Amino acid sequence: MRILFMGTPDFSRESLDILYQAGHEICGVVTQPDRPSGRKRKVILSPVKEYAIEKNLPLYQPEKIVHNEEFQDIVKKMAPELICVVSYGGILPKTILDVPVHGCINVHPSLLPKYRGSAPIQWAIINGDKTTGVTIMYLNEKMDAGDIIMQEETPIGEEETTGELWKRLSTMGAKLLLESIKQIEQKTVQRKPQGENYTLAPMLNREMTKIQWETQTSIAIKNLTRGFNPMMGTYALLNHKKIKFWKVQAITETDFKNMIQDKEILSYQTAKNGSVLLADEKIGLFIKTKDGIISVIEIQGENAKRMKINDFLRGNKIALGEKFE
Repeated sequence: MRILFMGTPDFSRESLDILYQAGHEICGVVTQPDRPSGRKRKVILSPVKEYAIEKNLPLYQPEKIVHNEEFQDIVKKMAPELICVVSYGGILPKTILDVPVHGCINVHPSLLPKYRGSAPIQWAIINGDKTTGVTIMYLNEKMDAGDIIMQEETPIGEEETTGELWKRLSTMGAKLLLESIKQIEQKTVQRKPQGENYTLAPMLNREMTKIQWETQTSIAIKNLTRGFNPMMGTYALLNHKKIKFWKVQAITETDFKNMIQDKEILSYQTAKNGSVLLADEKIGLFIKTKDGIISVIEIQGENAKRMKINDFLRGNKIALGEKFE
């Protein structure tokens, strides 16, 4: 099939690769414009752009698509039979949706109609969901609201991070996309309308990464940390310095007492939320929460690199009773 592919991050690249390897004619690849990233503001090519260059595929990077008549004319001249959109980062106008004879389809990493929006993987983990999945759907003018073609469900591991789930779902999504295209070619697609019983997965922001010791439970802190790993991590302030958390465990007071042996600790009953109950380079760092304790596994000091908690505590002394804010 003659396909126009639209995508940007590594999640998209796997879908593009499977279509290319399957022998579909990729008449064009559309990805977001190059943008500076990181502290040094270095321009980094998107994974999809890198792949397109590697395979010598026609590449387009329009700044905007909506109201961009020049680019819309380009799409019409390409005459794709199908447009595949995978984490592109923009909404397609009706003028483009109407171009391909077989329509426009999308790979969405959730079980729609749950988690429409830009951050479904992150929200599934932050909310402590036990399962998620991938949906292949037709695009329409509303966000993630088109008819469903296929879905596949998968469990979420207790310790699984956004980065780990992202990789699994990108593989699942690519395979399901290929199977959906076969159904489209064979005209066996069973379209399933979503209805209006949906939930949203809005864009995340840095303000959300701050741990709220007074209101968040141990499990909520753990899930938040999993959800923001590896993008931003969660954080708290200790002595006015920003400390990032990359991996934590939620444990009970009983678990904690069984771990500490004869170490001197701060009393759990009198400690305030966010207080350090124990900081020992051999055993670890333990912080009181609203309903229990978190054990810190991976941490990052201000202007330092990410490391295991034992390595961190060898070079950074934290006293009993010090309070994370």
